[in-house]
Amino acid sequence: MTALFLALGMGFVSGLRTFTPVAAVLLMRGGILGIIATVAAVGEYVLDVLPNTPSRTQAIGLSARIVSGAFVGWMIATMHDGSGIFGAIAGIAGAVIGAYAGHAARLAAIARIGRYPAAIVEDLVAIGLAALIVTR
Repeated sequence: MTALFLALGMGFVSGLRTFTPVAAVLLMRGGILGIIATVAAVGEYVLDVLPNTPSRTQAIGLSARIVSGAFVGWMIATMHDGSGIFGAIAGIAGAVIGAYAGHAARLAAIARIGRYPAAIVEDLVAIGLAALIVTR
């Protein structure tokens, strides 16, 4: 049960930021792929605030988050002696939930604190959750 809960949580993080949970999982495993994913995550933080960046709930953004959620869900579940298939499914569910919940929270945050502070807060939440989950 713990493996699936962690997979769902990492999937949720994928719904917020596509590359952050991938980077976290790969950094825990060690090697160059973790560094490459971290660079991609930093690039995503920058691209996220550009005005012409499509919404995470549009097909391309949601698809990327679903793939990310499946990957990290599989990885986290197998790291905790769970089923990779069920972990991937939980990761996908978490990614969809995270994408839509994150979108709604981001819009509310923009209305209260502005575009850039809202983006930074979301980045920090994604990083914090990913770090918490991979260290379990």
